[in-house]
Amino acid sequence: MPKTEAELFAFLADLGIDVSTRRHPPLFTVADSQALRGEIAGGHTKNLFLKDRKDNFFLVSVGEEAVVDLKQIHNVIGAAGRVSFGRPEMLMELLGVVPGAVTVFGLINDTKLRVKVVLDQELMNHAVINAHPLTSEATTSIAAADLVRFVEATGHDAAILKVSA
Repeated sequence: MPKTEAELFAFLADLGIDVSTRRHPPLFTVADSQALRGEIAGGHTKNLFLKDRKDNFFLVSVGEEAVVDLKQIHNVIGAAGRVSFGRPEMLMELLGVVPGAVTVFGLINDTKLRVKVVLDQELMNHAVINAHPLTSEATTSIAAADLVRFVEATGHDAAILKVSA
C-alpha cells in the first residue's frame, strides 16, 4: 500500500524538516493551481512522470511555467532514447499517486528506487518549493534545501539539471 499523507508528514518530521500545508479543492492541472497564486508563496511545480524505451522511469519536477522539450529531454536526463509519459498504473505502483497528483513527495513510495528524480535548476532557485503531499487536495511548502534532503532520505539522488527551455 502506498504511504499516506500522514506518513509523509511523519517522515518529514523525523528528518527535522518543517513544512506548511494548505488545503484546497482538488487541483489537477497547472491552470487549476494558478488560482492560488498570491496565497501560497514560492515556486510551484509541474511534474512529469516519464519512461524510456528500456522501461527506466523518471520524475521530472519543473516550475509551473517551464517549457520542456519532450523530444530532447532524454539527452538531458540520461534516458535510453526518447521518452513518453508513464502509464497511470506504473505511476500508482512506483509513486503511489494518480494522474493530477504527481509529486516529488511520491518518491517516499519508490522503495525499490526505480524512479530517477530530476529537479529543474530554475525551480531550485526558489527558496520555497510547493508540491502536492500525495493528494491533489493540498499544497505543501518546503524549503528547497529541505526538498533535496527529503529526496536523498528516500534513497534517491537529487539530480539538479537544466531541464526547462
